Amino acid sequence: MDERVAIVTGAGSGIGESTARHLAERGLDVGLVGRRRNRLDDVAAAIAEAGGRSFPLPADLARPEAPQELVERVLAERGRVDVIVNNAASFRLKTVDEFTLEEFDDHVAVNVRAPYFLVRAALPALRSSPAAVVVNVSSAAAGMYRRGQTVYGLTKAALEHMTMNMAAELAPDRVRVVCVRPGPVATEIHTAVSDPEARLRELEKLVPLGRVGQPDEIARWVGHLVDRDADWVTGTVLTVDGGRILGPPGA
Repeated sequence: MDERVAIVTGAGSGIGESTARHLAERGLDVGLVGRRRNRLDDVAAAIAEAGGRSFPLPADLARPEAPQELVERVLAERGRVDVIVNNAASFRLKTVDEFTLEEFDDHVAVNVRAPYFLVRAALPALRSSPAAVVVNVSSAAAGMYRRGQTVYGLTKAALEHMTMNMAAELAPDRVRVVCVRPGPVATEIHTAVSDPEARLRELEKLVPLGRVGQPDEIARWVGHLVDRDADWVTGTVLTVDGGRILGPPGA
């Protein structure tokens, strides 16, 4: 059993929920971060039913104080922080002229500032951990240039840069920092539309392997990177996207 304590943001659904369940199956005690308490409670109940350990941490990561408050609460309740999975994200598809200042700031706050300061707040605990790992969840949008994705894409590109630079800086402390870059996955980001099936069929046409991913497929790779057997892996950005970054089939 893995006795480490993890913090997973965006744990109420999609990739975050699957990651939390997967880490709990491995024995980690998982702090579930999200805005919707009811969703966190449901995930926590499912983990407990499967014999795992977790605890809800309702928080709005757009608040500047949230990262410090989260770490303080975890340390007070569990006494350690070993793993951080920065998965929560703001996501809007809008053209350059449509984005408002408030929407821009929200993307930067949730997608860049919160991951940075969550790691910063946890650094003393991570440095004392026997196997500290930070996993940032990026997006294929970080390396693609599509209409409507300027703001979301730039925040994910920033997250990947942060991954590599933090990895270099924290390597002497034996704190590993890695990143997973998913392609289109069947989560609420894509299905919260009037016709989710049509949206997923549209995305499938853009993926060389012919289908969208499932949250569990990304969660398994997060689990591989968190595993102690990956203790010589840091600073990497792992693309798990069905070939999406290569362009549409036949392009």
